Amino acid sequence: MLKSLSIVNYALIEKLEINFDSGFSVITGETGAGKSIILGALSLILGSRADLSLLKNKDRKCVIEGVFNNGSLNIEDFFKESDLDFDSQTIIRRELLPGGKSRAFINDTPVNLKLINYLGNILVNIHSQHQTLKIADASFQLAVLDDFAVKPSLILDYQKEYATYLLLQSRLEELVSINERSARDEDYFKFQYDELEKVNLDSDSFDELEERAKLLEHSEEIKIALTEAEHLITESDESLLLNHSRLIKTINSIAEYLPKAGELSERLNSLLIELEDIGGEVNNLNSNEEFEPLELENINERLNQVYSLYKKHHVSTVEDLIELRNEFEERLLNIHNVENDILAVKNELSASKDILVNKAEKLHNQRVKGSDNFASAVKNTLSQLGMKDAVFNVFIEKLTAFNKHGADKVQFMFNANLGSEPGEISKIASGGELSRLMLAIKSLINQQQMLPTVIFDEIDSGVSGDIAGKVGKILKKMSETHQVISISHLPQIASKADHHYKVFKTISNNSTITTIDNLDQKGRIDELAAMLSSEKVTETAINVAKEMIEE
Repeated sequence: MLKSLSIVNYALIEKLEINFDSGFSVITGETGAGKSIILGALSLILGSRADLSLLKNKDRKCVIEGVFNNGSLNIEDFFKESDLDFDSQTIIRRELLPGGKSRAFINDTPVNLKLINYLGNILVNIHSQHQTLKIADASFQLAVLDDFAVKPSLILDYQKEYATYLLLQSRLEELVSINERSARDEDYFKFQYDELEKVNLDSDSFDELEERAKLLEHSEEIKIALTEAEHLITESDESLLLNHSRLIKTINSIAEYLPKAGELSERLNSLLIELEDIGGEVNNLNSNEEFEPLELENINERLNQVYSLYKKHHVSTVEDLIELRNEFEERLLNIHNVENDILAVKNELSASKDILVNKAEKLHNQRVKGSDNFASAVKNTLSQLGMKDAVFNVFIEKLTAFNKHGADKVQFMFNANLGSEPGEISKIASGGELSRLMLAIKSLINQQQMLPTVIFDEIDSGVSGDIAGKVGKILKKMSETHQVISISHLPQIASKADHHYKVFKTISNNSTITTIDNLDQKGRIDELAAMLSSEKVTETAINVAKEMIEE
């Protein structure tokens, strides 16, 4: 529950500290005294966005701090997961700095706004006047029925599968889009791949082709040179072999007289063997090397194909072309793979839809099962609020499409008058009826949610007299299981409270300041008497105030 609230430098508040107790507390005060300002400050430590224009003194920071008793709340895991210190009390602080920034703290640890918003929703539920209008909203009606009739685990289970279903839908749409693009590109990829494939790309054979082309381009020169070499080595009258034989005979003729000549003779014999071998190879080359004119033409045609592909694809090596060919091949394979993926995802989506249908049906059954009990409980509470003839029904329509809440549309039908047909709340309920209907619903839901603190901002709007007293009794009854704080302008409600706070304005140093008092018994009587009186507080009003408190 909320134990205390401290506000410094916020709107009309210079410095204010309020201590709260369990049970039913009421806050009263004249219009414009600052009741809503206090509620706005509390909203800031529960995660609302900051309005920096609300700093009373623009040169000083605003500090709002709330102390909460954790009681039996099971929030220790939340603190552990958020790396926060856990204690029996939780202190939430919000600071608005003059420079335009704001900071938030939980137990003195800096946190982001999302974290205090999450924790705030666990600690406190604030019902403001504008929220009463939400009762006519279909999504609000569905959420209310779920809070009363459906286990949270069932909703969470459905929403997990719904998230999977949406993910698969998105994946299928993506794959279909890819497949459509691929189908348009398939002919292009196939043409490019075939063009590269048919040239039989191989870096080694391409090098050989280039060498062969170079040889063929110089075939005439080669033939002439080989013929000449063969002639010089073996065929001419002055051939190397003939002259070499003569040289050996000449050296051998003096070997008997000159020992060194013998060594030269041996070396000449070795040279003769090498020369004869060279002559044989030149002869073979000259005899075997046949140059077919068409061969060069064919080779050049193949080379030109590759050179053309170089230019077309802006590359410079056969390896680059091979890599391109492989890429086009992979893209063609991927086109077929996408079709397989589409089929697989369709199967997964179908299975997910079957699961979703089953889970949505469970939600629907729970809603239908709980709707009669919910309607009956609302009518019972409305009867306590002076609307004994009110009709309240819940209609549940099955939808053809899924959404994050299931496949149901929920509509509350209402009429406060006997014998009249119920209709849509937005078209048939008055302001006072809306307030009582919302209170009836809130009282039921809060019993289910077991929130420690519930705050009502003028839930009594549009009601008065005996009905206001009945509203007060409902709030008093709620305070048996929750800390209930109500901002009210009606003495009938204020008289039912366990604790009464009065907000008022004072003038200090030519500045208007909002402050608050926790009234004692006499203060309560005086405040109720003032609320009952028009201008002057009469003795009768004081006596009535006493009677109202004693009831």
